[in-house]
Order: sequence, then structure tokens, then C-alpha cells
Amino acid sequence: MLRFEELKSQSIPVIREIEILVVGGGTAGAVAGIAAARAGKKTLVIEQFGFLGGTQTGALVTPMMPNQIDQKPLNGGIDYEINTRLIDRLESGVWRDGNRGWFNPEYLKLMLEQMNLAAGAELLYYTFFEDVVIEGQNLRGIVATNKAGRGAYLAKRIIDCTGDADVAYRAGVPCESGDPSTQLNQPFSVRFHLGNVNLRRFADFLKSLGTHDVMEESEGSGVPLIHTAMVWGKGWTLEPIFRKAVEDGVLQQSDGNYFQVFSMAGRPGELAFNCPRISTNINGTDPFHLTLAQIKGREIIQRYLRFCRMYLPGCEESYLVLTAPMVGVRESRRIRGEYYLTVDDVLGGKKFPDAICRNNYPLDIHRDTEKDTLKLVKLPPGEFHEVPYRCLVPLNVENLLVAGRCLSASFEAQSSVRIQTNCRAMGEAAAVAAAMSLDRGVTPRALDGKDVRTQLMQQGAFLS
Repeated sequence: MLRFEELKSQSIPVIREIEILVVGGGTAGAVAGIAAARAGKKTLVIEQFGFLGGTQTGALVTPMMPNQIDQKPLNGGIDYEINTRLIDRLESGVWRDGNRGWFNPEYLKLMLEQMNLAAGAELLYYTFFEDVVIEGQNLRGIVATNKAGRGAYLAKRIIDCTGDADVAYRAGVPCESGDPSTQLNQPFSVRFHLGNVNLRRFADFLKSLGTHDVMEESEGSGVPLIHTAMVWGKGWTLEPIFRKAVEDGVLQQSDGNYFQVFSMAGRPGELAFNCPRISTNINGTDPFHLTLAQIKGREIIQRYLRFCRMYLPGCEESYLVLTAPMVGVRESRRIRGEYYLTVDDVLGGKKFPDAICRNNYPLDIHRDTEKDTLKLVKLPPGEFHEVPYRCLVPLNVENLLVAGRCLSASFEAQSSVRIQTNCRAMGEAAAVAAAMSLDRGVTPRALDGKDVRTQLMQQGAFLS
């Protein structure tokens, strides 16, 4: 933590002074940049990679997880706009449950960038958050590092979209991490894509097993939409094939703890894998753990590649297109904010006057033991809960908002709300609130969340 008056004494140059600074251009941050700039505010988005989208694009988390009732999405606004644009360009598809997020991650990089620039946001890539600049209880900006050296970026409002609550944590906001009962975080994933796959043969093979997670070129897909998965002991149709591969020495027993694969709209001949899952050394804020995950992930991916070529029709001539450059982190730090979302709020379908998004995705907890690999608890049919604006307002620090999977929530509640559509909605809400607080001359904490909800509805959010 750096005091504002220490900038000069430490010879840290001020690189930019803006109205709204978004730290992290990931799932929440990319949308926050669009929304802040559309509100007419001078906006800068700082991102460690050379592209936007974070987990969606860098960790290859595609497709999105479902969040709709009777095929109607629960979240509108910029999230709905992004999905619609992707579908119109045949770069995303619609699954039978109404999930509009079967997208091409490479195209999403381009589109998020174009939408930010069109709105008037400034982007700064290859720049890493280092420290906060504090004056009393007010967050004045951050110090970041890039090839040009260290520099300060001052702003009237800062939105922490790092996913790991890096800014909030450095500013002294109380945080939690992991499951309180085990002190463990959720496992990582290191995703990958295979190319030169005959999707038709693969789809026919799945149907021959009795698996029917195949849709024939639905709206906007351009390819058959395919989903299949395998977890030991669940009775899924791929399990005998995995057993044979383990017996043959192609796979290890742990490789069957969690296996999931999808096709992607706009990418004919490719499959995306939501695995391998890494279940040891899983602290997403520990760079040694992240490094080990990438190393171990690449090792396991080679076994999966051999398995697919040998046992899955349509994949005989496949090759590794890419391994995710970013580890998929499901959960790390979570802030304590003005409201703390609980598992009872989620499963009880609790509604809030200051709601900023709606969700009915189940509790989704990946375990790190072979006997207990996955916990899914669904809300009652047709039910949803809401996330209040207060979950984005951290304790102890002014002029700061947080958006994304590091919101103020319990471990179990976070496992439900962490999905992409909600993170996008939180990014939009944080930016709208930041702009409103500037216009009204009040802190984000003093802003009435009901007014934020009203403004979001006027901008297309499904909150009425």
C-alpha cells in the first residue's frame, strides 16, 4: 500500500489521470470498460495479457454455463448484446436449453476489443497491477508495471476486475479464500483445443452410445453443437472406454476424475476440453501453484490427445491446436462487502431491491478427491435468486468497486454465481454505479443501489 504523498518521493511518474480505471480486462472487466465509456466517462482498462476476455478467451472457458428459465436468459444488458452479436456473426450458437453462449473465443477477443474502442475506452495491455495508492480511506489509483517501468494511474473511481480481488486486498479490504471446512480452493482447469476432428463422425459415435448431447447446426452455430463428459461412478456412457484406456496404460486413473468436451460455433473441425482438472496446489494467488498447473496440465493433455486419437471416432487424425495460456481459476479471494451473499440466499431464491443480476445456475463445487469429485445442487424448477449491488461494494475503502468472481459471497454461494453471464452483469453494474456516483458527487457506498438497478433496467437489464 502506497500513500498518495509518497508518489513523488519514490519518483513514480503519473502516467494517466482518468475518471474510471478498470483493473483487469477479463470477463467482468471488458464489460465494465464498455459500460463506463458509454456512460461518457474517461475510462482506462489495464490488462496483463494482450487481449480482453480473461477466463473466456485466455482460459478457453467455452461454452458459457446456462443461466435461463424456459429458454429466456436471466441477464440482459451488455451480456445479451455480446451474445446476440456473436450469434449474428455465426460465432456463437444456442443450445436447446436457451444457452446463447456456445462461442468462438478467438472472435470474442476481437469483438470485446472493438466494443471497448467504439465506446471510447482506452486499453493498456501487457501491464501488471502492483500496488494501490491510498489517501486516508480513499483509493486514489494504482501503481502498475510494464516494459516502460513503474507508473501510477490515478482515477476518481477504480473497479477491481482482477478476479482475485488483487486491488481490494492490497487496499486493506477484508477477504476470504477457499472452503472454510477444508481451507482448500476449488480445483484449477487447464483447457485445450483439438483440431482436425470429424465432428460428424464424433457426433454419430456419441449417439451410438446412447448419448444425445448433440444439436444439428442450431441457430448461429455453423457446426453440430456437441457436449459429452465423464466422471467415474456416474454411469455415463464413456466410462467403459475410459476403463479400457486405463487398463491399456493410455490414461491414468485420475484422468477420469473429470472429463468434459464441447464443440464450438464458428470453429468447424475443433473440440474444446474442460480438462484436465488440477486438484493439488490450487491457490490461484500463488504464482508457483499457477506455474505447476500449467506444467502438469500440458503433461496430462498429451495423455488425453493419445486417448482421443485411439478411442474416439472422428479424432483419429486430430492434433493439439493450443493449450490455454491462462489457468482456469474457479475461486480464490472473495471480498467482504456491504452484503455477504450466502448459500441460503442462492438456494432460497432471495430477491433484493438493489439487484444487479439474476442467477439460477446450481451450486457447482469441484472436489479434490476421487470419491467426491463434483457437487451440483440446483435451485427449484423455475426459480432464481438475485445478487445485490452491495456485494460489489467492499468494506473499509472508498472509491472502489469489485466485479466478477471475487464478489462478496460465501464459498458455496460463489460457486453458483461465478459463471460468465453473471460476471459480465456485475462488470456492467459496477461501471454504471461508478459513473452515477461521479455524476451525483457521492461515493459508491453512499449510492442507492435501487437507483443502480433502475438505470440498468433502462439499459436493457432483465431485472423487472
